[in-house]
Amino acid sequence: MVQLSPETDTASYELNGRYNPDVYKYCAGYQYEDKTIVGFSHTHFSGTGHSDLGDFLIMPTTGTLQLNPGTADKPGSGYRSAFSHQNELSQANYYKVKLDDHNILAEMTTTARVGFHQYTFPKSDQSHIILDLMAGIYNYPDKNVWTYLRVVNDSTVMGFRQTNGWARTRTLYFAMSFNKAFFKHGYKKYDKREVYGGFWGKFNKTENFPEIAGKQIRAYFDFKTEEGEKIKIKFAISPVSMAGAMNNMQTEIPGWDFDKVKNDGQQQWETELHKIEIKGNQETKENFYTSMYHTMINPTIYMDADGQYKGIDQNVHKAEGFTNYTTFSLWDTYRALHPLFNIIEPKRNADMVQSMLAHYEQSPEHMLPIWSNSGNENWCMSGYHSVAVLADAVVKGTITDINTANKALDACIATATHRDYEGIGEYMDHGYIPDEKSGVSVSSTLEYAFDDWSIAQLAKKLNRMDVYETFMNRSANYKNVYDPKVGFMRPKLANGEFRKGFDPLTTINEGFIEGNSWNYTLFAPQDPKSLIQLMGGNKRFTRYLDSLFTMNLPDKYFAETEDITRDGIIGNYVHGNEPSHHVAYLYNWTDQPWKTQERIRMILPRMYKPTSDGLGGNDDTGQMSAWYIFSSLGFYPVAPGSDQYSTGSPAVDGATINLDNGKTFTINVKNQSAKNVYVQKMVLNGKPLTGLTISHADIMNGGEITFYMGSKHR
Repeated sequence: MVQLSPETDTASYELNGRYNPDVYKYCAGYQYEDKTIVGFSHTHFSGTGHSDLGDFLIMPTTGTLQLNPGTADKPGSGYRSAFSHQNELSQANYYKVKLDDHNILAEMTTTARVGFHQYTFPKSDQSHIILDLMAGIYNYPDKNVWTYLRVVNDSTVMGFRQTNGWARTRTLYFAMSFNKAFFKHGYKKYDKREVYGGFWGKFNKTENFPEIAGKQIRAYFDFKTEEGEKIKIKFAISPVSMAGAMNNMQTEIPGWDFDKVKNDGQQQWETELHKIEIKGNQETKENFYTSMYHTMINPTIYMDADGQYKGIDQNVHKAEGFTNYTTFSLWDTYRALHPLFNIIEPKRNADMVQSMLAHYEQSPEHMLPIWSNSGNENWCMSGYHSVAVLADAVVKGTITDINTANKALDACIATATHRDYEGIGEYMDHGYIPDEKSGVSVSSTLEYAFDDWSIAQLAKKLNRMDVYETFMNRSANYKNVYDPKVGFMRPKLANGEFRKGFDPLTTINEGFIEGNSWNYTLFAPQDPKSLIQLMGGNKRFTRYLDSLFTMNLPDKYFAETEDITRDGIIGNYVHGNEPSHHVAYLYNWTDQPWKTQERIRMILPRMYKPTSDGLGGNDDTGQMSAWYIFSSLGFYPVAPGSDQYSTGSPAVDGATINLDNGKTFTINVKNQSAKNVYVQKMVLNGKPLTGLTISHADIMNGGEITFYMGSKHR
């Protein structure tokens, strides 16, 4: 729940009266090329295409007190500090940096709900800890609704922050404890009205105050330090109450042993990262375990140590028998992240399913989550992809309880038949979403069709065959937006005619989201065989795939909007946007499956590098990294909701998956190299593998697969 890390800067929603593109640049708060650090906040998204959070920023300083962060070009104008990467160390569950302007060594680690800071100060009578309750990521006007701070004693403070950001109704509580008493504390309030009635109308006391409330507040706590003295801070958060935050702190870090907390957390990471052990060169290992780390950052815990959390109905609930999670970027993560969890994190994924069902029960719309965060539904992106996560978990045996499985199916049906949501009514009536009704009519139609297929697989597993038939029929709706005259998916009017004036290369106003028609025409992962026939058969389909990867996309298509760059794009294949993530595997359904192997091994080194800018696009809360893990191991879940994985070309020299059931699945790779990317043969548990798939049971039952690699395709 706590994701404590440095902020090198933040971005306001507007810049000079216009939208500020740096809002997305700073979605996680940190940019490697920046030269200053503003402070350390406790909540972050990881690799999202949207910005929020950045709560409760702490910054240690020395000298004359400054409560303004200043600017990067004039760091001395505020409390921020210059730093050097030479004096910076980043590990799982540990971060260290020297704050040059204040001569302070900053260190931090965490437990699930508590951030633990350790600041080594120089000798000074003017040592400060600043608590900025104004700071945050994605600071558009009036994001802060209210903040409150109460001084409990000379070493403990508590409070909360209410925000109206991407999550529109969000309150986060905190408890903050110092290992040393502060001798003075104070605040500055930046609200338009400096004093708000009651106590403050009588006393208006800015130093040594007992409590303070307002929209825009920065507080400070003063110490006298000796050379090398360590000021430690435990900072706990809660979605429920200040008392909940304090209980989280006392439960998870009762003492002040920083190294123990750090080492305990790092041992947890060692345990998780050893769930897949690979062989390979240093670059491969750095890429692989960075990806493993990324996949385990989100979704995030969202409940107190006692199980209480605030639901989407804004009431307090208690998670009985499961851990409640949030940060569900489902448009991204249903594709590979949750399928990966079904292999290496089944208990966590089962808890995520329970969290989604709790969301459904509490939702006033009675829908499963679309993109949920902090007890809020953000309604971001298209599709209702939680159904694919639920289906995949049941089909693969992560969820075995029949009552839970049937409850999941009922929730899927209710979500997929909610006629008032995003064109579902029109989709049900027409078999597609008319162009007049939605600016993303085609992509939503295609994504709904896939989701419907996954619901059908769940229904089949539960032998509810009437539901299976209904949703299998709906899953063929992707065909309704294919125009055989032009060979592309394209916007269709309510009267059944295709919209005129269509450019399959453009992304603007053509019925698609984060992709163009060239990409989305290939989006029927539930039915590749029929898609190939729809598009004219094997030869034409293969030429289409070849062209996608090799065409030279004209510059004008990158200039349509500030948000479109060449990052993550190979030809017209867009790896940085998830709708293309299954595309390279589609050759497996043609007579040239070796091209899947070739494309995978081309994509891996181009889109993933062990550098500060090594990802070809946002990580999207782990989906990009999950693609890397699967693809480098040699197989991929083309259609979540199926128990089959499509084989590719392993880029590791070998791997062992250590399963929670005590078994192991070993991947042997013979003669793998940068040139030997073609699979000559595969042997599964001693028997030749004649097809291009392996099953989930093949993995979970333990055993081994051996890939024999060569430089020429077969």
